Amino acid sequence: MIAYETNAKRRDRQLGLVPATDVDRAKDFYTDKAGFDLDVDHRAGDDFRVVQLTPPGSACSISVGKGITKTAPGSVEGLHVVVTDIVAARDELVGRGADVGEIFHLGESGQAPGPHPERADHGAFASFSDPDGNTWVLGGQPKRDGRVTRPVEPTDDIAAAIAGYERAFAALTER
Repeated sequence: MIAYETNAKRRDRQLGLVPATDVDRAKDFYTDKAGFDLDVDHRAGDDFRVVQLTPPGSACSISVGKGITKTAPGSVEGLHVVVTDIVAARDELVGRGADVGEIFHLGESGQAPGPHPERADHGAFASFSDPDGNTWVLGGQPKRDGRVTRPVEPTDDIAAAIAGYERAFAALTER
């Protein structure tokens, strides 16, 4: 008999659908400009195609395609890619030809230019869009003690977590 260790509380996001007008254009953007890895490009007739792409090192992928979602292209906002060095990540995207906004952080007085002065976890951001206008946010999360921290630390204070996300989203939409 084989015993499997389970954790009924664990939930990992594996895939998100990103609507696209032109699948080839989206595939080229995500592989060439955003640097995502191409995992799958599958067609099943003229009305179905799925292209799965994954940011390097990520456990969560995206899919663009035809016949995979009814969501309008350009309607997805605020997808996050967490990086350990936001300056290097932004520079790489710009070097690949992506149009990436300037880095900013949230200070005591609101949004301020540049990385967080203390390189605080989730303290700096930069945004970019795909060709259809779906928006992405680079979120800086530096290493601590030689390891990368989890993207979101568990908390029982749901109200504080929601307020933090609302502040970050409000700052991003001011841009």
